[in-house]
Amino acid sequence: MIRHLFQLLTAIGLLLSASQAVIAQPNDGSVLPFPPQKMAGEAKPRLQDSVMKWPQEPERLPKDAPNILIILIDDIGFGVADTFGGEVHTPTLTKLANQGLMYNTFHTTSICSPTRAALLTGRNHTRVGSGTIAERAVAFDGYTGVIPKTAATIAEILKQYGYHTSAFGKWHNTPATETTAIGPKNRWPAGYGFEHFYGFLGGETSQWEPRLTENYNHIEPPEDPQYHLTEDMVDQALKWVDDSQAFAPDKPFFMYWAPGAVHGPHHIFPGWANKYKGKFDDGWDNYRERVYQRQLEMGIIPPGTKLTPRDETMQAWEDVPENQHAFQRRLMEIFAGFVEHTDTQVGRLVEGLEQRNLRENTLIFYIVGDNGSSAEGQRGSVSEVLAQNNIPNTVEQQIAALNQIGGVEVLGSPKTENMYHAGWAWAGSTPFKGTKLLGSYFGGTRNPMVVSWPKRIKPDKMIRSQFHHVVDIAPTIYELLDIPHPKFVNGHKQIPMDGVSLAYTFDNAAAPTKKQVQFFDNNGSRAIYKDGWFACTFGPLIPWDTPASIPRIRDWDSAKDQWELYRLDDDFSQANNLASKDPEKLKELKQEFLELAKENQAYPIGAGNWLRTHPEDKITTPYTSWTFTQRTRRMPEFVAPGVGRVSNQVTAEIEIGDKANGVLYAIGGAGGGLTVYFEEGHLVYQYNMLIIENYSGRSEKALPAGKHTIEVTTDIKAPGQAGTATLSVDGEEVGRVLLKRTVPLAFTATETFDVGVDLGSPVSLNYAEQRPFPFTGKINKLHVELK
Repeated sequence: MIRHLFQLLTAIGLLLSASQAVIAQPNDGSVLPFPPQKMAGEAKPRLQDSVMKWPQEPERLPKDAPNILIILIDDIGFGVADTFGGEVHTPTLTKLANQGLMYNTFHTTSICSPTRAALLTGRNHTRVGSGTIAERAVAFDGYTGVIPKTAATIAEILKQYGYHTSAFGKWHNTPATETTAIGPKNRWPAGYGFEHFYGFLGGETSQWEPRLTENYNHIEPPEDPQYHLTEDMVDQALKWVDDSQAFAPDKPFFMYWAPGAVHGPHHIFPGWANKYKGKFDDGWDNYRERVYQRQLEMGIIPPGTKLTPRDETMQAWEDVPENQHAFQRRLMEIFAGFVEHTDTQVGRLVEGLEQRNLRENTLIFYIVGDNGSSAEGQRGSVSEVLAQNNIPNTVEQQIAALNQIGGVEVLGSPKTENMYHAGWAWAGSTPFKGTKLLGSYFGGTRNPMVVSWPKRIKPDKMIRSQFHHVVDIAPTIYELLDIPHPKFVNGHKQIPMDGVSLAYTFDNAAAPTKKQVQFFDNNGSRAIYKDGWFACTFGPLIPWDTPASIPRIRDWDSAKDQWELYRLDDDFSQANNLASKDPEKLKELKQEFLELAKENQAYPIGAGNWLRTHPEDKITTPYTSWTFTQRTRRMPEFVAPGVGRVSNQVTAEIEIGDKANGVLYAIGGAGGGLTVYFEEGHLVYQYNMLIIENYSGRSEKALPAGKHTIEVTTDIKAPGQAGTATLSVDGEEVGRVLLKRTVPLAFTATETFDVGVDLGSPVSLNYAEQRPFPFTGKINKLHVELK
């Protein structure tokens, strides 16, 4: 009895302590959300004796706190925009540069999800679980694809201070298994402080038929031949601004505007690409020479900067056969048109702010790339995820497949998922070595940035060359708003910030850099910056030749990598390797890298490569059996049954009339997928092996009206291997399809599994004009069983 009484008293004491802690919660921003304000009136027993008065909310922001707009373009290198010496017209970037400041020593993580996580939180990417893209998450702390709530985002903190917050475009920071309509949704944008989101959750999507999400709901784009996602994003963003001004004009806004452009697939209207016809006819090697000279003349790069040579594993333009030139040139023309179109849409957004008299007090960070230009097109591709799946192929195969669907003229259209040759990506990184996916070379990590805030920042032609990184944006914003770094947010103790504010550069172009150290790691390609020194190593992955990288990764030992050393004060482009001249400095930096990597949860080094040699460990759900109805829609591929990747059996109980038409089920899209559909009563199976190969079968006879049981039995030896698909109707075999090879990882990044319809881009061009080609019969049940 005494023991129980003691426990009760202890519990009461804890409750009293907790209540006192709530009452005593500090009001200085160290704990968010802020404590509620006490009522200003007085409550007495009698109503007529009481005073009703609402409390006045305190001013937590500086007077005239600015609106904040972060623009983050996708997959574009240092030497693309003409603002920074490239050959692609970027009038909006130039306009904002003239109205603000240019930065030529700003850095990213060299890959999508990690850069976004670092940007939004102010922490290094592996420290916040984002060592690789969400779709490649693996079970190591730094690579889970989960941003912890212990690292509150800019949006979450600004919201607590009174900002309205929104995000438009590419998100790519939600685990791939959590993007279904039923969630969980606490790791969607709203779970990270964004009051409004319009865009797509995955790593890429078609610009023509994007897999859109608005707040907590998946939505479909309009069926409009003139529709383009980047244009839609501007319309949606300005609509949100109008709502913000109408409903709360006294509150500033924070907008994160991150288009899927210019990530692959490169999708743009022909007119934009045609602006660049003939501009790149002499190839990527000559492009680099021209851009390098222009960068020197414009002062984008310092005098004495050297142009780095092409890696020996990358194809020279002169080695491209003449009969491939038209293909390779057009791919670059499309990319260039895509870039200009994207920058023009940024212009529409900025002009919209000007028209609403909001531009003067809007702070804009225009970050030109979440990494360098992407070499994932390898030697030119009509289906870019071939590289993600490490599927060997030839340019001849690409062109042959392209000719079957309309030739060079259809590149950039909904029929292809095209990406340019890696040589163009390398050219787009001028004057640096490397491309996206390399944390070791600035071609992957150094991106142009422009900052403009007419009310506060005086335009200055002097380029800012202080060494900075995306982790530095968040602390810059907090310093400008005089916001302390909170110790707790929504009950979660916050981990330290890694970023260093760059606000000191606004008024002093010559100020010494305040950033002392920064670590980089991406797929085993890694580096450390410290006090002007830079040590790095290439790693096992060759971004422009992923199939050849597999044996390298299997045999790789990170402890045996050869490191390089550069002194950046007089070597802007990493052209002079000092490793042999100063081995002690290199040894020191290598050791410090290991310490930083451990502190930032980057162990094991190279964990982002795990799925390249262990595709069977792809993040997925634990289920092996599903039962669907005809209403099943938008099931993301990463949680859907792997009907095109592993052995399985699909059984459908249906009712049809004469000459039934429409999709029974489909997964993927035009760039690759699997579909089973009816055409005038005939059962059809089609496996779109990333465009370059197609395997199909069709029942000889049309099925009569009535009830039927359809069975599709698939046997696949192993991920990426050959297999067979057997079609049966009412227990009788009606077709057999040989699958010469299959997709080991995924058909697409954001396309889905749908029953009774093929939403998004159509898997089969046979019914592209009839998309989404709804099934004319009734599906009583569709059951999938993995074998």
